[in-house]
Amino acid sequence: MAKIEIYTKATCPYCIRAKKLLDMKGVDYCEYEISGDEAMRAEMIQRANGRTTVPQVFIDGEHVGGSDDLMQLEMSGKLDDRLKAA
Repeated sequence: MAKIEIYTKATCPYCIRAKKLLDMKGVDYCEYEISGDEAMRAEMIQRANGRTTVPQVFIDGEHVGGSDDLMQLEMSGKLDDRLKAA
C-alpha cells in the first residue's frame, strides 16, 4: 500500500472532500493539520513546489496536488493504481 500524506486545515471544505475520497477508498493516510503552524505550512509549501492552498496530497512522497487534482485522478481511473503502488 502506498504512503499517503495530506496537509489540511480543519474547516477547509476541499480538505474534507479529499479526505472523504481517501476514506471511501479505505486507505490510511497521515494528516498534517497546519492551522496556526507556520513551520508545518512552510514545509508543505516547499514540498508542494510553492503551492500555498490546502489540501496538498502526496502519494509515496510524490506531490499529487490538491483536491481537484485528486478528484481528476479518480475520474481518470488512475487513483486506485496510485494508491496500491508499493
